[in-house]
Amino acid sequence: MTDLRRVTRALISVSDKRGLVELARTLAQFGIELVSTGGTAKALKDAGLKVIDVAELTGFPEMLDGRVKTLHPKVHGGLLAIRDNKEHAAATQKHGIKPIDLLVVNLYPFEATVAKGAAFDDCIENIDIGGPAMIRAAAKNHADVAVVVEPDDYTPLLDELKKHGGATTLGLRKKLAAKAYARTAAYDAAISNWFAAELADPAPAYRTFGGKLAEALRYGENPHQSAAFYHAAEQRFGVATARQLQGKQLSYNNLNDTDAAYECVAEFDAKRTAACAIIKHANPCGVAEGTNLLDAYRKALACDPVSAFGGIVALNRTLDADAARAIVEIFTEVIIAPDATEEAIKIVGGKKNLRLLVAGGLPDPRAPGLLVKSVAGGLLVQSRDNAVVDEMQLKTVTRRAPTPGELADMRFAFRVTKHVKSNAIVYAKNLATVGIGAGQMSRIDSARIAARKAEDAAKEAKLAAPLTRGSVIASDAFFPFADGLLVAIEAGATAVIQPGGSVRDDEVIKAADDHGIAMVFTGTRHFRH
Repeated sequence: MTDLRRVTRALISVSDKRGLVELARTLAQFGIELVSTGGTAKALKDAGLKVIDVAELTGFPEMLDGRVKTLHPKVHGGLLAIRDNKEHAAATQKHGIKPIDLLVVNLYPFEATVAKGAAFDDCIENIDIGGPAMIRAAAKNHADVAVVVEPDDYTPLLDELKKHGGATTLGLRKKLAAKAYARTAAYDAAISNWFAAELADPAPAYRTFGGKLAEALRYGENPHQSAAFYHAAEQRFGVATARQLQGKQLSYNNLNDTDAAYECVAEFDAKRTAACAIIKHANPCGVAEGTNLLDAYRKALACDPVSAFGGIVALNRTLDADAARAIVEIFTEVIIAPDATEEAIKIVGGKKNLRLLVAGGLPDPRAPGLLVKSVAGGLLVQSRDNAVVDEMQLKTVTRRAPTPGELADMRFAFRVTKHVKSNAIVYAKNLATVGIGAGQMSRIDSARIAARKAEDAAKEAKLAAPLTRGSVIASDAFFPFADGLLVAIEAGATAVIQPGGSVRDDEVIKAADDHGIAMVFTGTRHFRH
């Protein structure tokens, strides 16, 4: 038995009208009868095509403001009837149900409605009922029916119809069915997560996530791992919104690191200051504020110029020519910024492998959201760390209070610490990192590594002393003992910002007082595993 199925009737009901008329005209040329609803039927009739209205097919008018129009046996029977089943054939003949061999449906734009901040009732009205029901029915009966859920699949469908004289193959119908179920799953995921947010429910009984393929990647973290990049329902400026203006394809690691870099630099309000973050293996190796992007980049690079080689550069303002010239002086994997000037684009264009991304805006560090991590047999889901130091009540716990300059550097350092893998220690001076210790099993090791990197950077720059002299430090979590603090003091730190909350806080505060160090508690921890 051949797996080809001739298409005699198509039901088309779409909110996305791209390519609609061209599709319908081609179907009509194959003698395929067109059935449609509402706005889709009007668009086809206006284009001069013969269309049967669903109400005419069912013998029942659309009602309840369009909520009920396709939920009818003459629609679902036409989709679900198994063509080679005698009992199905007898039932459909008895009740006057004609087969529907092709379903072209895209769902009400629920995700887009939520993204534009629509009212609750408007979001509810954009939850599609008939669409998912028809899509799932057609996909279940893919042995006989082809289902198309987005305009991207019009071309492969029409190619098959042309190749096989108006028929589709089982191979294509299976692919379309798999995509259809994935689409309805992602749609329901968006609705359920929106409902959970509306109810302020951090732990609903079921949690699902969906995404649309943005790009199949060459491989994952390592060449033997497969990988792909998906766009989720959340509208957030960054790698998902970015246009790649030049350079070779981004890898899994590039995307991961670029996301880390852009989220870090977004902590710095572009209206207040220019800022640059240089990331390597998802950790900052240099972050700085500056009078302009060039100044910020040079200060960030000075923190750890060795690690910056082959890194990701993120900027919080439009990339300009001066910054572009400096950045391309060393090997850089990716530059990401909200935008770029034409002159800057030309300068970066001289490095054919360097990727330049423009994201269209900065993500809001205060915005809520969900982070998901897979573990064996499950998912860990948490809210995004959207705490910002500007809104924290800083408490001075030492005899000496920080100077205004120290306090500015402390706030800067704590912004950065939020984006450094735990255990994290950040030394900062003059609104720039001068030493970063990341991802160590003990906090004292992070303090030592950061100080050592500062010493190495000083030697590279031929400085008389490392820039940790007269710096401040930030710790992402409390000091369990005074030893880590003492390492920082030995490196030249004069002030400390940390969450506090250790059973040995008194011991740590005493060590700071003994050395004339200012210390403030934030009361907020910034672990990043």
